[in-house]
Amino acid sequence: MTGDEYGAQQDSTSFADATPAGGAEDGTAPAPRVARPPRDPLALELGAGTADGDAPRVVELVVGDYRLTLNPVDGSEVSSLAPGGLPAPVRRAAEERAALTATTRPTVPPGPRAPELPLLERGEERERLVRLLSRGRSVRVTGPSGAGRSVLLDAVAEACAGLAPDGVIRLSGYRRTPSDLLQELFGTIYDAEDYRPDRGRLLELLREVGAVVVLDDLEFGGASLEELLAAAPECAFVMSATPDVPAPSTDSLVEEVFLPGLTRVACLELLEYSAGRPLEEEETAWAADLWFESEGLPLRFVQAGALLRQRDALGAEILAADESVWGDVEAADGLPVDAPFDAQPGASASHVPLPSLAESAAPAVLLASRLGGSAQEALRFAVALGGECPHPSHLPALIGDTHGDAALGEIAAVGLAVPVAAHHRLAAGVSRQLALVDGLAAEAAAEGSPQALAAAQHYAWWAGHPSVAPRRVAAEAEAILAALGAARDGGHTSAAVLLARTVAPVLAAAMYWSAWERALRLGQEAARLAGEVAEEAYFLHELGVLALCLGSLDRARSELEASIALRGALADRQGTTVGRRTLALVADREGGPVPGTGLAGVETPATGTDMSEAPTTIIGKRLAAAAAAPRRIALTGSRRNLVAAGAGALLAAVLGTVVTLGTTASGGDQNTPMNVKPVESAQEDGADDGLPAEDLPTPGSTQRPRPSASGSAPGSPVAPETAGGAVVPGTGGGETGHPGENDSTPTKKPNGGTPGKPTPSKTPTKSQTPSTDPPTSEPPTSPPTSPDPTESTEPSDTTSASGPSETAVATTGPEVPADASSASGVIA
Repeated sequence: MTGDEYGAQQDSTSFADATPAGGAEDGTAPAPRVARPPRDPLALELGAGTADGDAPRVVELVVGDYRLTLNPVDGSEVSSLAPGGLPAPVRRAAEERAALTATTRPTVPPGPRAPELPLLERGEERERLVRLLSRGRSVRVTGPSGAGRSVLLDAVAEACAGLAPDGVIRLSGYRRTPSDLLQELFGTIYDAEDYRPDRGRLLELLREVGAVVVLDDLEFGGASLEELLAAAPECAFVMSATPDVPAPSTDSLVEEVFLPGLTRVACLELLEYSAGRPLEEEETAWAADLWFESEGLPLRFVQAGALLRQRDALGAEILAADESVWGDVEAADGLPVDAPFDAQPGASASHVPLPSLAESAAPAVLLASRLGGSAQEALRFAVALGGECPHPSHLPALIGDTHGDAALGEIAAVGLAVPVAAHHRLAAGVSRQLALVDGLAAEAAAEGSPQALAAAQHYAWWAGHPSVAPRRVAAEAEAILAALGAARDGGHTSAAVLLARTVAPVLAAAMYWSAWERALRLGQEAARLAGEVAEEAYFLHELGVLALCLGSLDRARSELEASIALRGALADRQGTTVGRRTLALVADREGGPVPGTGLAGVETPATGTDMSEAPTTIIGKRLAAAAAAPRRIALTGSRRNLVAAGAGALLAAVLGTVVTLGTTASGGDQNTPMNVKPVESAQEDGADDGLPAEDLPTPGSTQRPRPSASGSAPGSPVAPETAGGAVVPGTGGGETGHPGENDSTPTKKPNGGTPGKPTPSKTPTKSQTPSTDPPTSEPPTSPPTSPDPTESTEPSDTTSASGPSETAVATTGPEVPADASSASGVIA
């Protein structure tokens, strides 16, 4: 039986018992189909669906202040949790904790059992560890693979059973992150399977836990280890790690205990326990050489004991074969007639040679060659999966043997597989030895092996079956992910995509989120290699959801935007809608661009509308960041509205410029406040019908009379004047006090003019040295008939609202013709 975790497993006689006598084997009647009970009592938990497997597995979880809906069809959705929706975790009873902890340990596989081995020469280390834990200190046991770290931790856990209020909690650090371990610790103490608290709430709940935490196979150190220890300050940790794992921080309070190899005497004693008999003199010498080569690692002597047992079994088979030929021919001492002269009565088959030193140093090939056919095929699957052994319940389907579940027990009995976490994996160095050119699993270790494809297809069917609970899938996550990676690397990308798509939401429901992320990454890469764009978009969406739940908003935004882009290219409206809703939640949390916008801030059309006819509106970042106003600001309009808005803004800018220039143009007098001069209306003149004489056009001139006495046509800017009366170059105008036929503005009264009768302002034309002295006489009452002979003018086209006019350009350097376009034409 494999235990309650994997359900009641039928033994080797159950299939024979299911077939009645005289049944299908003799052809008289078909064998009846026996309804097998589910392998797991939690068959339909966590929204498993119906037994037919037609309904998708939709699971709802509470993650921090989010509600996460795991939808394997269109992608997971995240929504804000309603106020008061946080669950209240309840502490588990001691019996419930013990039962839950037992399920995290690997069960004893069916098949041959290895001999019970004692804990040799570890009493001092055991007492020291218990003493430190009783003081509340945390300890890390460091030793190479095969040094017996797990066995020592088991003994320490048994001795510390009643040391802490919450007892002993066993965890495995194999392929686990600090977040995974904290979540597992929380799930062991509290009954809240569908709840993953955020960081603050988790620390608050774990602060009250007081237990001895046994953590085997730790894979991280440094700051990550300090983070784990600080999260549970009332817990005492005893951990095991290999020397290649980073050490604790220099200021850490963790005690270090190094675990060396056994002495020669202890190794010989261990070998006798493993062989099940006393050692012969030749075997003792062989074991001494092995101790020197292996530096006293206990695992090497467990494997050496298996070699001796296989040697005894092989000698017994030879003796049995000789008896079948020669009968019971024995010498007087009871030994076979062909036994060596130095053979002792009652000893093992000493006529079988001992393994060489090279074979005993790398015993995997020799041990595997003497296993049964099912066990050898199971080894090939383990090598193809990177050393991860499938659970015994999967072996009958994988290797095609109804009794294949006993293969793992046969492999573990000879020391080729060791327990880790909730499963078995090959011992250190076994995969490398079997993957050699002449090894047993050389073909399985190559890329594209049939074992990897068969494992991926089998796990895809099994993980998606509704009778399989997420907890069981999480217990075999390492073998599943190994099959996924092997299928991707071997070119079976479609099978890898199917497996990743099936197992990813199940791992998320089991709260094993580091495995969930690995499955999504592998699936995305496989989908990219296979060219399955829709599947790649799904994996990107799930990665964005995972990042959002973990608080990585920048990563969530990038993943979701990439997924939305791919789904938009595929016209997947439902998937795009789900992605936009999740992206809106990301934007709401980070206060970024308005939800519903695309990559460049362009508003995306609603679902069900034609994307080619969707309005395009640029939304400013300042609008999106307004907190007092509603967060969703939508400015819609056609291109015509955008053009009209731009024209209005341009017109406002032009009018502002006109007003500014008009104000500064009349401010030449520094003695007048704000440079503003009084403006008079035109004086009545009987001969000129109310207009001043200087406003009349000159005979033969093409100028139009100006309608006002201010000196500027309506809507045309007036050139500013310097403080000394000089004209700003390039503005155009007539000369001060000397109007000509090309003058476009009246002459400006210089400083000191008569206040009672101001004259209209006039911009001077081009002048080499502009005059600043005021005139001695009143301005002429009639326009001059000829320009000043001392002045050279250049025609210039100026823009005005009433039409073009020719002006002279005042410059202080070389004469440069000015050319300006007019709204009503150009006059040469």
